[in-house]
Amino acid sequence: MKGYIIGAHNMEKRWVFPLIISTLVCAFLLVTSFNMGLISSLHTINSIFSIIPTRLTGNQTDLVFVESKVSSIPPPPAGPTTPRFAYLVSGSKGDLDRLWRTLHALYHPRNHYIVHLDLESPAAERMELAARIEKDPLFSKVGNVDMIVKANMVTYRGPTMVANTLHACAILLKKNKEWDWFINLSASDYPLVTQDDILYTFTDLPRNLNFIEHTSRLGWKEGQRAKPLMIDPGLYLSRKKEVFWATEKRELPTAFKLFTGSAWMVLSREFVEYCVWGWDNLPRTLLMYYSNFVSSPEGYFQTVICNVPEFASTAANHDLHYISWDFPPKQHPHNLNLSDFSKMVGSNAPFGRKFKRNDPVLDKIDASLLKRKNGSFTPGGWCSGKPLCSDVGDNTNLKPGPGARRLNTLIDRIARSDLFFQNQCK
Repeated sequence: MKGYIIGAHNMEKRWVFPLIISTLVCAFLLVTSFNMGLISSLHTINSIFSIIPTRLTGNQTDLVFVESKVSSIPPPPAGPTTPRFAYLVSGSKGDLDRLWRTLHALYHPRNHYIVHLDLESPAAERMELAARIEKDPLFSKVGNVDMIVKANMVTYRGPTMVANTLHACAILLKKNKEWDWFINLSASDYPLVTQDDILYTFTDLPRNLNFIEHTSRLGWKEGQRAKPLMIDPGLYLSRKKEVFWATEKRELPTAFKLFTGSAWMVLSREFVEYCVWGWDNLPRTLLMYYSNFVSSPEGYFQTVICNVPEFASTAANHDLHYISWDFPPKQHPHNLNLSDFSKMVGSNAPFGRKFKRNDPVLDKIDASLLKRKNGSFTPGGWCSGKPLCSDVGDNTNLKPGPGARRLNTLIDRIARSDLFFQNQCK
C-alpha cells in the first residue's frame, strides 16, 4: 500500500512539469496575438507546431494556399479604352490636293492611315504624295500614315475596288493590329465631326460592331447587276477601260444569299481579319463570284457578313454617311454644296459625300464643324506645340464637341435600339 502511494506521488510530479510548460506556451501565444495581430499569431502557431507530426501540418498548407489565392485575384477590369481607327483614303487622277485636304481633316495620332492614288493618276502625282508624307514633320514623327506605293488599277463598277480595299486591309493588319475599326473613304468624302467626336462616341461601343448598309431586296439590281456577266479590264490592263458584258446571263445563286448596299462602311478588325485571312472559304468564293458582278463594292462585304451567323448579328444597317441620291439611284450621287449643309448636319452622320474639289461648303464645314484653320489639322485634345497641332501631346485626351452629341444620337438610333435587330440582314 505504501509503495502504491509513493508511485502515485511520483506520477503526479511527472505531470507538473509538462503542465507548467503548456501554461507558459499558451501565455506566450496570447501575448503575441495581441502584440502582432491575429495573422501573425496564426503564423507563429503554425511555425511552432510544424515540428510536431500532427494533422495541423496539413492545415498549414491549406491556409497558405487560401491566402495565396486571395492575393492573386486580379484587380477589377479598367474602364473602356479609347479606340483606334484604320483609314483607307483613296483617289484617282487629279485627286492629289483633295486627298491631302481630307487626310488633314481626318488626322489623329491614335489612328492609322493608308492613302492610295490609283494607277490612272500620273506618276508625278503619286510621287508628290509620297514626298509630302515623308516631309511632313508630324507624319514622320508619329509614323502612322503610309502610302500604297505600288498603285492598283481601280474601277468603281468592277471588282478592282474590292481588291484594293482588301489590299489596304492586309497592309494595315500586317503593320499594326492595334486598331479597332476599318473605315474606307475616297478623296471626295469629308468628315462632318472631329476625330475626338468619333473616338469619344465609339469608346463605349462593342469592338465587334460593324456599320454596313445592307438589304436582300435587290429590286432593279437583280436584273441589271446580279444576272448580267461583266468583265472588268482593270483586272488585266494597265490602263482604265470601261467594263463590258458577256451575252449570256446567270441565275441568282442558291449556295448563298445576295445582299446589296453602300460601298462605304465601318468594319470591325475581327471581320476584316475574317475577310483577309479567310479561314472559312466563303470570302474567297464570294470574291470570285463578284469578279463578274456590276458594282461589286456595293455587294461583296454585305453578302459576306450576312451569310455568316457569327458576324450577321454584329451588323448595324447604316454606312455612317450623308449621301444625296437620285431615285432610283444612279451610278454616282449628287455633289453636295452649301444648300445641303443643314441637311448634312441634321443627318448626324460623321461623314458626307461626295464633294467637288474646293467647293465652298468644305470651307464652311472646316469653320463651323471642325474648327479647322488655314489647311492645318483638325484641332483636338492631342494638339500641342506652337502653332497648335504642330506637336503631339496626350493622344488619349479627347475634347468632344457638338459633333459627338449628334453622332451619339445617330448611334442610339441604329445600334442601341430595336432597329438594330429589326433591320439586320433582311
